[in-house]
Amino acid sequence: MTPSPRLLQHTPARSLSEVYRTLQQAPLETIEELKAFYRKELNEVRGGDRMQRIQMRLRRAYADGIPFKACVMGHRGVGKSTEISRLLAHVRDQFRAIRFSAMTALDPGNFRALDVLLLMMAEVTERTARPVDQGGAGKRPSDQRLREIWDWFATETEMRSQAQDAAMQLEAGAGLPADSLWGKVLGLFANLKSEIKFAATRKVEVVEYRISRLIKLIDIANALLDECNQHLRSASGHEWLFVGEDFDRAGIPTERTEELFVTYANLFQDLRTHLIFTLPIGLYYSSAAPRLPFPMDCSFVIPDTPVYDPHHKLNRPGSLAVGKVLQARMDLNLFEKNQWLRVAIASGGNLRDLFALVNYAADTAQLRAAAQISATDLDAAIVNLRSDYERRLGQSPYDREVVTYDHKVDRMKRIYAGDQEAQMTDPVMYSLLNSRAVQEFNGQRWFGLHPMVVDILGRQGHLEADGQGRFPGGTI
Repeated sequence: MTPSPRLLQHTPARSLSEVYRTLQQAPLETIEELKAFYRKELNEVRGGDRMQRIQMRLRRAYADGIPFKACVMGHRGVGKSTEISRLLAHVRDQFRAIRFSAMTALDPGNFRALDVLLLMMAEVTERTARPVDQGGAGKRPSDQRLREIWDWFATETEMRSQAQDAAMQLEAGAGLPADSLWGKVLGLFANLKSEIKFAATRKVEVVEYRISRLIKLIDIANALLDECNQHLRSASGHEWLFVGEDFDRAGIPTERTEELFVTYANLFQDLRTHLIFTLPIGLYYSSAAPRLPFPMDCSFVIPDTPVYDPHHKLNRPGSLAVGKVLQARMDLNLFEKNQWLRVAIASGGNLRDLFALVNYAADTAQLRAAAQISATDLDAAIVNLRSDYERRLGQSPYDREVVTYDHKVDRMKRIYAGDQEAQMTDPVMYSLLNSRAVQEFNGQRWFGLHPMVVDILGRQGHLEADGQGRFPGGTI
């Protein structure tokens, strides 16, 4: 996954007109971005740095020559991709990352497990051939490896014909010999990657025929991975590390992730390569969890950042940690007195919510030609985001399980009251976690309600206000 083109300012915003340039809803990807904006305080209040553990395990795997395979999970807005970027920066002396997103490299609604394997084969083949100064090994896979790939598609005459047409164009542009095996395989991979991105349009019988020959393809892939890894290690001392992300995004149907990580779990277990994938946390908590290809000690959950404690008292370290993130991206003097703390609390420690709130409030302030974000500006942002949370608490025809609002309210009230049994995972809890109404924290592993949801339940008469008319654990 190459860094996405965007206008991200690497210095804190000094005026409201610059806020949108530093508070963008995208993960940090480059070393420059991490240096500018990453703040370690978040992991300190979350109960530890999971990436340090993965880094240690990766270095052991490098030394021992054993593939390391892990999954990373976390609810939306906790910063999984940013944490992975930081990990890759720390291990760049030993690993070259091949990073891809399920949302852009695959067809999110229609991909099959086979597509992931073919994509990995295409990427490692092409990247190994790149010059060393461009992150490759400066050496192509052998003709034997290329022939095995080409021959696996022997019966797909249409695919091979299209690949040869693409090869002719590649050969003409690169000065390759006519009808070279390398050109044909590159053409094959180019067509495959295009097909994979638009998987809904391909013929079912073609896909099923390929899947019936998956075991043979895994053998071919392992021989390719072994050779490419050897080339890279000889050239620069690095090994390839695959990172598959966004498999937990809302746009991916549950049946696609279950097929990939449960039905075809052996795919990950059999591949001889280092890999890290992001998984839907609901799958990790489901009855299918024992069949996942990643053992418990290689499964890492990034929890939410607490701004309150289990008793609805302000968690000052957590709130200040969120403030540190905000301070790295903008001058806190752009807020009127105490307003930056209000927004940190209102966000529930969720970075997506934090950025959404501040951007909305900053735009509101600019519309009235103000130089600072006022309480009124922030009130408008909170009302806007709270409305979004209200919509998420309702029912949708796209929900996999039918969970009524009454059931949700009952569970949320019990969680708010600290009922331990209410924290057991079931369809109601999955629904609340997916909507981000309920947050999951580390330490003693406890659950709490997002401050926006506390407000909603309080206004509906489900929670009691304190002496000042506020609902403990809500926005302030």
